[in-house]
Amino acid sequence: MKTLINVKVNKKAAAKLRTGYPLIEKEAIENPKVLKEEGAILRILDDKKNYIGTGYYGVQNKGVGWIVTQEPEEYIDAAFFAKKIETAVQHRKELMNDPNTTAFRIFNGEGDGIGGLIIDYYDGFYVIHWYSEGIYSFREDVLKAVREKLDFKGIYEKKRFDQKGQYIEDDDFVEGERGEFPMIVKENGVRFAVDLNDGAMTGIFLDQREVRKAIRERYSSGAGMLNMFSYTGAFSVCSALGGAKKTTSVDVANRSKPKTIQQFEANDLDASQQEIIVDDVFQYFKYAARKERTFDLVVVDPPSFAKTKKRTFSAAKDYTKLLKETIELTKHNGVIVASTNSSAVDVKTFKQFIKTACKEKGVAYDILEQYALPDDFRTIAAFPEGNYLKVFFVKVMKK
Repeated sequence: MKTLINVKVNKKAAAKLRTGYPLIEKEAIENPKVLKEEGAILRILDDKKNYIGTGYYGVQNKGVGWIVTQEPEEYIDAAFFAKKIETAVQHRKELMNDPNTTAFRIFNGEGDGIGGLIIDYYDGFYVIHWYSEGIYSFREDVLKAVREKLDFKGIYEKKRFDQKGQYIEDDDFVEGERGEFPMIVKENGVRFAVDLNDGAMTGIFLDQREVRKAIRERYSSGAGMLNMFSYTGAFSVCSALGGAKKTTSVDVANRSKPKTIQQFEANDLDASQQEIIVDDVFQYFKYAARKERTFDLVVVDPPSFAKTKKRTFSAAKDYTKLLKETIELTKHNGVIVASTNSSAVDVKTFKQFIKTACKEKGVAYDILEQYALPDDFRTIAAFPEGNYLKVFFVKVMKK
């Protein structure tokens, strides 16, 4: 049996948590000494000992745990997880029945009622992401619930709770059959090569599905396309399939080149006809500016924080400068796809970054489309930080 602990929170936090805000913040707790072992079940009480909700103790960068139910009698066990997973699957029925999309999110943390737990689907295989030792302590209950509610070929897991915030490298296979990697999944008919047992990432960011579709269908025909921070080149592949004249993919990681070639080949595209460059993006900006290279379509999707030998990039501090350099390489009437996954930057701030960059570069602009997370990445209104993705298609008019 799990330890049950009464945790008192201050008045301000109590009011916030009663609105459905699920994150238990460290500074909210009035009796922190009771928090000893991650995975303990917490009864959250206000300063007058009135019940607010039940959750678990699990330290991650956002806080010290999550409220997962406001029913005082509900217990967090395999049956609890099974109920949550069953509800989550109902919300993804359309995707589960779509033969053209075989990779998507099946359970999205607090959006599906359990912060710190994420489950992704890859053509019959499931990948469980654990974001704290606290949620990982429920592993057997979660696996029992998965076995009961989901049909699967195999299960993999990603342990994302190292004390330094690093991914824990391990054999990620859990049970069922092992996949043969790279395996091919589909997204709106586009084929992507993924590896579920090769570090923290699988080869595709599932949250950008709708953005990739828009790039392929509406922005690529005849375009010279530049993909910055390209990872495995998924945006480039979609642009090439949409009729781009040529795509240029730039990423600092050495493995980005073979992985990008793999994605082109998965779609019967000749990678040698595309440009795939391993370089620091900021160095490439300087090189392209010197060569007076410009593009019709530029995708800029940096990590929220990145460090190379020469510089550190933070989306909250440096995105405006990044956009100004991007404008330099964008043709008159070209389109910039500006994207950030930083929860520290809200929509209003991100729009201001775009406005400031265009003003300082002396160009007019028009926002053509805007995207947030797709429906399978469920979020709740009470926790706006959970809806972290912001993408704007920005047309740039140069004087």
